[in-house]
Amino acid sequence: MEKMKVQDLMISAERFPKISRDATLFEALAALEKAQGKYMSGESEQRILMIEDEKGKVVGKLSPIDLLRGLETNYNKVDMENVLTRFGLSYMWKSMQKDYHLWENPFRDLCRKADEVRIKDFIKAPSEGQCVSLNDSLAKCLHLFVMNRHDALFVLEGDDIVGLLRFSDVYRKVSETMKECGVEAAKG
Repeated sequence: MEKMKVQDLMISAERFPKISRDATLFEALAALEKAQGKYMSGESEQRILMIEDEKGKVVGKLSPIDLLRGLETNYNKVDMENVLTRFGLSYMWKSMQKDYHLWENPFRDLCRKADEVRIKDFIKAPSEGQCVSLNDSLAKCLHLFVMNRHDALFVLEGDDIVGLLRFSDVYRKVSETMKECGVEAAKG
């Protein structure tokens, strides 16, 4: 497993369903439901949507949690929970939730939001801690998964997103390796 690289476990961006960054929350909901249905029926391997810009370049991903984030657009004003928690300052996060009125009235204008808010209004470009390159080691990826709690890492070739490395695939490989070690230990 030490010799495995990101490219050995990643899933190419071409294998994911796509959605435009100009799509509304309602269109995103419909696309996510369609992707989920195809995934559950075995028709598709993926249920995450890749987000494309107007030129067809992949600029991010969309999952159900991202959709919920889009309901509360004030999250764009704040991205400090992880930083504050890491430094033992979680009490400040609670204060920020109050100050920015996070989730105070997220459902009041649900239908309006579903038709007006666009994916590009709430999806951010992947951060450095969420990106790996094709030839990075899985050890680096494990560190990023554990420290940053991402469900997937964006795989870059140069500046282009060419795929995703899902935590579930890395976990499955680690699990298989551990089981093989257990079998070997039992024999020895």
